[in-house]
Amino acid sequence: MSVWIGVDLGTQSVRAMAVTGGGDVLGAAARPLTSHRDGPRHEQDPEEWWRALAGATREALRDVPPGRVAGVAVDATSGTILLADARGGALTPALMYDDRRAADEVARVNEVGGHVWERLGYRRMQPNWALPKLLWLLRDAPQGARPAHQSDFVNRRLTGHEVATDLSNALKTGVDLIEERWPAEVLDALGVPAEILPEVVRPGARLGVVCPEAAEQTGIPAGTPVVAGTTDGCAAQLGAGAQQAGSWNSVLGTTLVLKGVTEELIHDPLGVVYSHRAPDGSWLPGGASSTGAGVLSRDLPGRDLDTLSAQAAARFGPDPGSPGLSAGWPRAITYPLVSRGERFPFAAPDAESFTLGYPADDVDRYAAILLGAALVERLSFDYLDLLGAPADGEIILTGGATRSAYWTRLRADVLGRPVTLRENAEPALGMAVLAAGSATGGLDGGSPGEHGRMIRTRAVVEPSGADLREAYLRFVAELERRGWLGEAAARHARERTAR
Repeated sequence: MSVWIGVDLGTQSVRAMAVTGGGDVLGAAARPLTSHRDGPRHEQDPEEWWRALAGATREALRDVPPGRVAGVAVDATSGTILLADARGGALTPALMYDDRRAADEVARVNEVGGHVWERLGYRRMQPNWALPKLLWLLRDAPQGARPAHQSDFVNRRLTGHEVATDLSNALKTGVDLIEERWPAEVLDALGVPAEILPEVVRPGARLGVVCPEAAEQTGIPAGTPVVAGTTDGCAAQLGAGAQQAGSWNSVLGTTLVLKGVTEELIHDPLGVVYSHRAPDGSWLPGGASSTGAGVLSRDLPGRDLDTLSAQAAARFGPDPGSPGLSAGWPRAITYPLVSRGERFPFAAPDAESFTLGYPADDVDRYAAILLGAALVERLSFDYLDLLGAPADGEIILTGGATRSAYWTRLRADVLGRPVTLRENAEPALGMAVLAAGSATGGLDGGSPGEHGRMIRTRAVVEPSGADLREAYLRFVAELERRGWLGEAAARHARERTAR
């Protein structure tokens, strides 16, 4: 059976996995990365990416026969960019996904390209997006400098020659996802020469093969196909198996991120939802909230969260004597905002965390946070429905929150839907799935092919039947009263709840 290599270029580490077409992980390894932060600056050394990738892939492949390796794909952090020379060497440090030093360039980017960003559905760019950062880098660029996304830099090393960039990583650099090309008139007006821009291809396109020098360093056999990857968020979605229209991957960790699949491009008047392009040409809309489990360590410092989860389940979980009924529900609801300002499912830069009701103890406080996060998740799906995005397919939960059985069942109850848990939904697995799908014909809207067997389900959690509509409507009303949630979104949430 063939073995596929997936590489995840994260913020804190590079992780590599060697996965069979049947989903067996034959090897996995990670190497740490170093970040340099100073105020709005966040940089990394691109050469460290390559060293970390080489170390991780060599270890992951230690027990894999070379003749079985059939392809490799790499994902990267969205919006990370640097300048490279004609040979692919780094001329600048990499400006990472959250580097905000190009804030002064954003107004010009949105003034010149606003009509394109509007057509693409996201309406405007943000200071940490790659195009403003590229303009900032080009101010003092040496002759011959050209932009490279994080994945471009390592794919160039893997193949030994110039490579195309994928549409997913190029989104925040301004690529026209509808026409699948650079918007030449916009970039020319912004002073970005067309000749320095790489060719663009869909994720899953073949970029070349591993060259002998890269094989020597990485342990990936020379001649192995190198497949265009995607961003880390889209890679996680692939790993979760949310690949059919109407299916969604809800990632709840420090913050909440929703990513789904639609046949048509979603246009959001608020600009809080934006879409990537899938390998088969469909669309991958998503949004990232500023709420999530990060509040637990802030509001309950030093507490054992596993113990609190067990105590909350005993206090508020299903009544063993009355199947389908609960022993009670949290007395309070906390809007679990990790930092000031909300990004999704509404835009409210002044939003702050709050609690409705009065928690009696830490178990109540813990349950109130979990309930609030679940209600934000429900509101996110209601907002996506308002925009016309289908959400009638599988809902797959991933992220650290799935370690709590109580929280998972609570989310199913709030959504009123079954939720699916996967055995493994790492971005590195998503890249192995992408490499396999590219080779076996599963990325063109046809049959899933070999890569469909790489995604394994751990459990499907059904809702208990508990009625949480009153809590949800109370929460929606408070967000609307504070002026953060718009009238149309609040009304739509109430209408869907009443159905």
